[in-house]
This record gives sequence, structure tokens and C-alpha cells, in this order.
Amino acid sequence: MIASCLCYLLLPAARLCRALSRALSDAFFTCRKNALLAKSSSPQVEGDFAMAPQGLDQEECEGLLQQWREEGSSQVFSAVSEGPLVDKGLAQSSLALLMDYPGEQDAASEDKWCSRQLSDLQAAENLEEPSPEVLGEESLPEGEGPMWAAVPMQAGPQYADCTILPMGALAAEEWEEDPAVVAWSLAPEPMPQEEAPIWSFEGLGQLQPPPVEIPYHEILWREWEDFSTQLDAQGLEAGDGPQFQFTLMSYNILAQDLMQQSSELYLHCHPDILNWNYRFANLMQEFQHWDPDILCLQEVQEDHYWEQLEPSLRMMGFTCFYKRRTGCKTDGCAVCYKPTRFRLLCASPVEYFRPGLELLNRDNVGLVLLLQPLVPEGLGQVSVAPLCVANTHILYNPRRGDVKLAQMAILLAEVDKVARLSDGSHCPIILCGDLNSVPDSPLYNFIRDGELQYDGMPAWKVSGQEDFSHQLYQRKLQAPLWPSALGITDGCQYVTSCHPKRSERRKYSRDFLLRFRFCSIACQRPVGLVLMEGVTDTKPERPAGWAESVLEEDMSEPEPEPEPVSPRTIGTIQHCLHLTSVYTHFLPQHCRPEVTTMPLGIGATVDYIFFSAESCENGNRTGKPDHRLYQDGTLKLLGRLSLLSEEILWAANGLPNPFCSSDHLCLLASFGMEVTAP
Repeated sequence: MIASCLCYLLLPAARLCRALSRALSDAFFTCRKNALLAKSSSPQVEGDFAMAPQGLDQEECEGLLQQWREEGSSQVFSAVSEGPLVDKGLAQSSLALLMDYPGEQDAASEDKWCSRQLSDLQAAENLEEPSPEVLGEESLPEGEGPMWAAVPMQAGPQYADCTILPMGALAAEEWEEDPAVVAWSLAPEPMPQEEAPIWSFEGLGQLQPPPVEIPYHEILWREWEDFSTQLDAQGLEAGDGPQFQFTLMSYNILAQDLMQQSSELYLHCHPDILNWNYRFANLMQEFQHWDPDILCLQEVQEDHYWEQLEPSLRMMGFTCFYKRRTGCKTDGCAVCYKPTRFRLLCASPVEYFRPGLELLNRDNVGLVLLLQPLVPEGLGQVSVAPLCVANTHILYNPRRGDVKLAQMAILLAEVDKVARLSDGSHCPIILCGDLNSVPDSPLYNFIRDGELQYDGMPAWKVSGQEDFSHQLYQRKLQAPLWPSALGITDGCQYVTSCHPKRSERRKYSRDFLLRFRFCSIACQRPVGLVLMEGVTDTKPERPAGWAESVLEEDMSEPEPEPEPVSPRTIGTIQHCLHLTSVYTHFLPQHCRPEVTTMPLGIGATVDYIFFSAESCENGNRTGKPDHRLYQDGTLKLLGRLSLLSEEILWAANGLPNPFCSSDHLCLLASFGMEVTAP
């Protein structure tokens, strides 16, 4: 015990003066510190065991040393002699140094003393540790000798300058925790350093990216809900009749510019996963995994589209159409399809901006395509109806429901024009996109039910995104919602589509019109006709043989009536496209609502896929294939990719996360179209 503590107790006594500094590191000198200070003429020790003033001369130092020799040298040396040889040699070396150096020392002498003391300690270490050959152990390689380390700990001020010992000097014995000893603890054995995580999330612990081999859909726990029967190898259903099957994806991929402009929404994300190159790789992996036949994208940044997205999608077999938002906006919508499955009939970009109209002064856009499905040649002479696909991104502002309704009316009018067939009916329609409206909101119900009474409705209530009922001033919708100059009726149709075109009206030849010159009505003088000599003063004479009933004979065939226009009630808008949602917006297995996005950590559904189908009356909302909310028509829903609940997305640290590189989830559905014989 005494031998192990020698070096810890020597140094404090040596700090009495500059001459005695760093001379003694043995335990016996520390035990006599207080007695020597009391009998010496040196000033009081102040602060953290301050050094004695440098005014001590050699005579005073020799006096102090003599006192120590007379009072305790015999006892201390006897204790030292009982200890190991290494400790006794160290103590004698310290005494010899004390006699050699004068009281007043400069910095060079102190460095010399430190070097000598270090040599003594190293020699003691070598003497104390047995050689590897004696212990029968293999010799350690160079560089793995005893570790010298000092870890400062909380201790009293008198132990602030303890000597540093090698680890091996104290490893042989166990000793009590003394403040002078615990002030410096041995360095712990080096542990293998674990690889630091790529990022950490505050309050959620550490999150590592998933292994590459784990499929994307398994990480997000999304399942495919199949509503169809078994399909054959050609993708056609063998049941009531053949079907043309295809899949469609709608996805808001989060434009990089918009993300940087609203960076406060993504504080929970590590900057690395918000990098566009990281996000682009994830998005392309998602497209390749689900491999849709039609891809509808929103928030597609223009430079990213032309430089990366369009070339990559073209290599995957897609033909792409893009419409940038108007004004100075840098993002837009894109619709991509596989030319091996569809042939383009027409493409119609839609701009909602109308100069001079305050209601339509926003830069949102849409895109409407008419596609002709390509039936496999093995089916013979069969045909499939065209398919109308509409993609849009409606205004976000929750307070401007009037703008949202006007934009939706323009899109529905364009869809009505593109999808209208020669007999007045419509081909199958799919309308998808980010509508910035929640389920069962007035805007959602208008698309699904085909009618909305809006007069007097607060504008914020149209989308249902936020509740502003507490505000004193609330913008309310008034009829008519948009001016007649827009050219769109309350039935969400272009005015030219509601009335017969001039080319379709009855045409009358010149000879036919001349036959009315001498009819009974033409020969009567109009009331109030001004009498002018040579002009209106004569009565026309009917030529001989001119029949008075020629008009009645030639007009026996009635003129066709113009196409009837349904009467509209003031304050009501309608459409006749018969749309219903692919999703039911509720997860029965979790008893939670579906969500497609999580702004500020709050889950909401704002992305939709609507398709043309007759809605069922008194339908339930279980979402099971046996209890649908619509009746199968030309376009049938065969399956869909399930959505997630807010709790599951929270488990993945919200959106975006390392697996999903957008703040929206993708929507995916499979459809079947009837194949008919010509």
C-alpha cells in the first residue's frame, strides 16, 4: 500500500519552494508537509497549495532539509526499506536530487529534473514488471507497452498536481479510494470504436438507413389489395369477358425549390436525406419497383425533369408530357405512359390563370391526355374504348376555397371536352393529383357526387384543411362563382359544348330564301314604315303562278331542336362525369384514417385517384371488395396499394424519411377495361 502511493505523496511536499519543487514524489514527504510548513519561515500557503516564493536561498533550504532528517527520516526510511526495491531506489534518488539542486532554480533546471524523474519512473516500471519469458507469455509487439494516462477528476485543491503513474504500477495491488488517488484515474482500456450513425433524430434516438436488400414496400408496411380474379398470362381476366389491365400511379414528388423555400417544414429530417441526388435515386427505385403503365407526377421541377427525370423515365420505356406552372414558378405536372400499352390520341395542357380575373390569378396547371389502349394481337379483332387521364395540382391556400372550385371547374370542363364521344357520352376517365382538400370536404363531395351548393359557404370550408371559424371576417362564396366571360357553365362545361355549333345548324340556299319574297307576310306593309317616294310607296305585286302556300309546303319538315341544356339553380355547380375514389380513406384493420402526407407532423389525405363509375346508393365505407361504393362499368378497379396511418408514419420519423423521399405517399391502382368485339 505504502509502496504504491509513494509517487502520489512526494510531489505536494516538493511544492514548498521552487528549489524543492518536483523533487520528492514519495509518500513519507507528503505526510510531513504540514509539520514542515508550520516550522518553516516561508509564507502561508494560499489558494490551490501555492508554491513558496522564489526568495528562498540555499541556506533556508538546507535548514528545512535538516529538520526533516532529524524528525522523521528514520521512520520513513524504515518503511521504505520494507517495501520493494524499486520504491526504495526511487526515494533515494529523490533525496539525492534534493541535495544537488539549490533553492533558486530556473526553467531549464526544472526541465532537467523532470527528465531525470521520468527516467527513474520508467526504470522502476521495468524493474517491477517481470519479463514475458519468465511468465511464459508471448512478448508484446512494439507500441503496446504500458499506457500513461491522466484523467482529471473532482478533488481537493491540494491534490491538483499529482504525479502521473504508468498503469502497471498500480495494477498489482488493491487500495482504498483516497482523494489524492482518485483525483487521477487510470485511462480505460481502449474499446473498438463503433461506426457513428449517419444521422440522428432529436427525441427519437438513432435511425439507421435500411439494408439495400430490404424491398421498399416491406419497410413501409404497404400491402397490395387485390379486388380481381385470377388473370391470365396476357393480363386479361378470364371471367365475364376479356379485360385490358393496366396500373396507374399518382405521386407528388416534392420539388426541391419548394422544399428549400419552406425549410421549416422539414426540420425533423437530416440534411443528407433532403439532398436531391439522394431523393432522385429513391424515387427512381420506387418507379422501377412498382412499374406502372401510367405515371402522373406533381411538383416536378422543370430543370430536374429535363435533365434527369425525363431521360431516366424514357430509358424505362415511358413517353412523357410536361406542363410547367405559369408565371415564375419552376415546377409543374407530368403524365408519362408506356407506348407499348397505349397510343396517344391528344394531349391538352390546362392553365388556370386568367388575366384580369381576381378569382383565377394563380399559376396552378393541369394536364389531360386521351390514350388509346393497345390490345394484344392474339385477341383478334377486338376494340377498347379510349381512356382519358387528367392530372393536376390544385392551389394549397386553405382560405381560398373559391379559387379551388374555379380551378376544378376548368379542369372538369376540359375533361368533358376531351372525353366526350360522338354520341354525347364519355369514355372512361381517371382524374388524379394533389387536390389540397380532405375527404368529405365540399370540394371532395362535389367531385364524387357531381353537385355542390356553395352560395354563402365560407371559403375556408371548401377544402376542409383548416378551421378558421373563430375569425371574425370570413370570405364567403357568392353566386355566380365565376363570371360568364370564363366561358364555362355551372355544369362545368364549355359554353360551345352546350349549344349546337353553327356548322351543325340548318343551312338555307339563296333560291330558297328568295321564295319568301312574295309570301303573304312579305306583301303586307309593316306598321310604322316611313313613306318614301319610289321606295316604300308601292306595294309588291305577287307574280302570276306564285303560290301563297309555298312556305307551308317547303317547311313541312320541322327544324331540329337545339341540344337541351339542363337548368341550373343559382348558387349550385354540377358535373356529369360520375367519378368515385379508388381509396375509402379509412383503414379498417387499424381503425385509423388513411393519410397521404404529414405537414408539420399532422397526417392528412389530399392526394386522390378518381375514376368513372356509377356510385352505389347507401353504400358503406368498409373498403372491402365485396362492399364497394360504385357499380362496375367500362372501367373496373382491380386492386390498389394500401395507404398508411399517421402512427405508422410517425414510427418512420414522418415524411420525408430515409425510405420515402417525398412528403407525400404514392398512390397506385390497377384497372381493367372491357374488350368488345367490333
